[in-house]
Parts: sequence; structure tokens; C-alpha cells
Amino acid sequence: MSEIGLVAIGRNEGDRLRQCLNSGLGAVRQVVYVDSGSTDGSAEMARSLGADVVDLDLSIPFTAARARNAGLARLLSLCPTLTYVQFVDGDCEIVAGWLETAHQALDANPDWAVVCGRRRERFPDQTLYNKLCDIEWNTPVGEAKACGGDALMRIAAVQKAGGYNPTLIAGEEPELCVRLRQQNWKIHRLDAEMTLHDAQMTAFGQWWKRSLRAGHAFAEGAHLHGAPPERHWVKETRSNWLWGLVIPGVAIALALPTHGLSLLLLLGYGLMTFKVYRYFQSTGLSTQDAALYASFCMLGKFPNVLGQLKFYGDRLFGQTSRLIEYKS
Repeated sequence: MSEIGLVAIGRNEGDRLRQCLNSGLGAVRQVVYVDSGSTDGSAEMARSLGADVVDLDLSIPFTAARARNAGLARLLSLCPTLTYVQFVDGDCEIVAGWLETAHQALDANPDWAVVCGRRRERFPDQTLYNKLCDIEWNTPVGEAKACGGDALMRIAAVQKAGGYNPTLIAGEEPELCVRLRQQNWKIHRLDAEMTLHDAQMTAFGQWWKRSLRAGHAFAEGAHLHGAPPERHWVKETRSNWLWGLVIPGVAIALALPTHGLSLLLLLGYGLMTFKVYRYFQSTGLSTQDAALYASFCMLGKFPNVLGQLKFYGDRLFGQTSRLIEYKS
């Protein structure tokens, strides 16, 4: 497909990167891989496969957003007539048929800027954390507010919106989608398989860091676009404050003066977990998976609020937010 280029980003992804690049090579006009300081020979391997490689300048703080911008700039310097770009993370493999499906969708809908499909976890049953990722990525089909890291985008729309915000350490795709929608572009989730992802989350600490990063993204997104009418991630940030800090703080602070009655507030966690469980069960999830996801949704409020506190703390002290990584 001569109208499509591919930008993959990664660091020390090894065989996952090989699978990623091979899934795009030969299917698009040009593949660009942006490497952020790999020590496992990823950049050399990518060159040997035929990808053009950008070695990101790490004297500037790394963000995935900056890497994607750099990849797109290189792609357009090599192939300035491209119409679409497929962004993909280096730990993902593009499913056969996705590029054709996505290409046809954007061709048929000139007011669409972005299409994404179903990202699946490659080994969802390997760990419960992988399972949580797989459930999280099963977003509703149809017009959407945002996409994730894997998506086919209309290059002219991305350029008009100013590209990714390079300062964001997380949540860069939803933030870009806000600006695209403000320019009357649309984002659609197609009912099609898109990519296989390899999270390799085997420990609770990895899940905790990923959830903390999400909280940081919620806070920064609300800070940038929380005003009406967008209200970007305002609901999520308020929920994190309520369940991650306010309710447990009030329950514990008032425990002595209320002779323990304030601890009854903690029963709300069980009620909310059940509410989330019933919702996901209604979407077709099994009883076990719905219970798992609901439980971790509520547990995640605690690292989420810590991520928000980190964002506001960094702003208060004038510090640059650093990447929060959950992979070793």
C-alpha cells in the first residue's frame, strides 16, 4: 500500500520488535523504527530487516510522544507523498488484514482522522495482569473519543493538529485526539483485529507502576483540556480523588471521634466493585473476568491518585515529569 507508512517505537524489545517490524515490512511503503537507547541490538536488527532507524537523542527527556513525532518526521522526509501513517508500539504485531481494512475505512470517510481496532494481549492467560490489559483494550466499536498507541492516522490531520504533545509522559494519544476532535475530525474504533501486544507483566509492582502512570495521565489531561465543553478526564480524576484519597482519609480520620462508625464508609468499595462487576458482566465478560477487572478497577484508584499527586507535585516544584516505566 503505497499511501501508508509505518512508525514503530521501542527500546530493548528483542524478538517482539522483530515480529513488529516483519508484520509491517512489505505491507507498507516505508517502515521507520525509532529507538530510545536500546542495549540489546534492536536498532541494528531493525536496520538489517530493512527498516529506517532513528536513534532518539536521549539528552532530551524521552517520551513516546516525542518518539512518534520524530518517526513521522523521518517518514515524511523519505516519502513526502504519504497519506496515512500506522503508529505501533515495538512490542506489538500488526494482524494480517488490518492495514487493508483501516485504509479502506479512512478512504471511505474523509472526515475521519484516526481508525483503531482490537488490540489483544498475546498471552492473556499467562498472568492476571496480562488478562487485565486484554480486557481494558476491548473498547466499544464505533465513533470514539480517543485511540491508543496503535492506530492508522491521516497524516494531514495529525499535522494540522500539531502532532503529539512531546512533553506528555503518558496519555499522548487521547490528548492528540482531543485536538483532532476540536478541529472536527472523527476517531473511529473498527470491529476488526488490529494488533497483538506482549505486556510481559508478571508482578504486582509492574501493574502498580502502570496504574500510577495512568493517574498521572488523567491529571495532566484534565489540566490541559478539563474546561468545558471537553471536560477531558475530569470524571476520571475526580473518581480517583474520591476513592483513592477522600473516602479512606475521612474514614480513618474520623474513626476515633465516631467510635468506628466512619469506617462504614469503606463498605462503599464493595458496593462500587459490585456495580462495576455487573456492568462488565453485561458486556459479555465471564463472571470470573468481570470480577477480576472490577476488583482491580477499585484497587487501581490508589496508584491512580498517587500518579495525580506526582503530577501536581512536579508542577508545584517546577520539575519536569519523568517517564514512569513498568517494564524491566
